[in-house]
Amino acid sequence: MVHETVTSLSAGDVIALAKAFFSERVPNTAAYPEKEGPSFLTLRGQGGEEIAIAIIAGDQGQRVRASTLFFDQAVGRFLQTLPRKAA
Repeated sequence: MVHETVTSLSAGDVIALAKAFFSERVPNTAAYPEKEGPSFLTLRGQGGEEIAIAIIAGDQGQRVRASTLFFDQAVGRFLQTLPRKAA
């Protein structure tokens, strides 16, 4: 499933928060960085399941898209922790 939100944070801040969130706040289904770039992060977790996060700059802020099969609930919770872009 693909999840999406818009945030006021930079791509680097989103990546740093994702690393901490998925390694610390989701202990039963932790996921750890596998690949990383300036605007993307791939995490690998239980059973080899993947979380792919991309941050795309836009006029309204940074658009964060996350894709996963197993970690839907955790990804949804993570995106809710990101500050929204003020209107």
